[in-house]
Amino acid sequence: MTRASSMILLLFFCVVRSLAGEADQLHTQSAVAHHLFEGEMLGFQGGYDISTTEMQSMDLKKKSVGLAAIYSLLLPGMGELYAGGGLGSGKYFLIGEGVLWLTYATFEVYGNSLRDDARAYAISRAGISTTSKDDQYYIDIGNFVNINEYNEAQLRSRNPEKLYKLNAGYAWSWESDAARATYRDQRIFSEQMYNNRKFVVAAILINHLASAINAARSAISHNKDIDDQIGGLSFKAVLLGDIAHPHGVVITLTKVF
Repeated sequence: MTRASSMILLLFFCVVRSLAGEADQLHTQSAVAHHLFEGEMLGFQGGYDISTTEMQSMDLKKKSVGLAAIYSLLLPGMGELYAGGGLGSGKYFLIGEGVLWLTYATFEVYGNSLRDDARAYAISRAGISTTSKDDQYYIDIGNFVNINEYNEAQLRSRNPEKLYKLNAGYAWSWESDAARATYRDQRIFSEQMYNNRKFVVAAILINHLASAINAARSAISHNKDIDDQIGGLSFKAVLLGDIAHPHGVVITLTKVF
């Protein structure tokens, strides 16, 4: 769980750094554009006037639809942030991501606690040794009262390769069949907690995919808004006089509404 959390934090840091770098670049480009517009337009009386407020409010850089989707595949909500307009609907995917990982951690911790309790119960009531035992061993001790009963069942089924050696630390003997049944129920309940994690992982993958689709749509919408804003915008520069003896330059900015 710690490794998964570290990976999410690393991805989040990389995405934020990337977005921050892009935001700085966009801010610099906007400042330069505004300076050029201000200098040229003030020198042309009667020209087309673009107010400072309008220039600052126009985000004229299109967003990559694929990159927006990739960001949200890595961390839900980041693609929406990249696409412009803040997190917007992306915040719901980001919140959902946190809730799902918290749910996963809950099942993990609770499942481990139940498993440890069941094994401690088996140590006290069946005399088992937990050294170098696989999961199948813990299943078997819950199905048979003692090692002799288990080995006899395997011989009857002609599975000699599944026999446990009595002197190899695999022996067990339950105080009663009721104690064996109690242990088995505890072990099964812990397995159910572990199985619940699979549903949470599936929900996390769906959340990533849904956020990626939403981020792509946000980027498409952002690009369409830009096309609508500057679709009829054009510049024209006319030199007054000849090249050798210019009298000036007339710059015309036209926008069709």
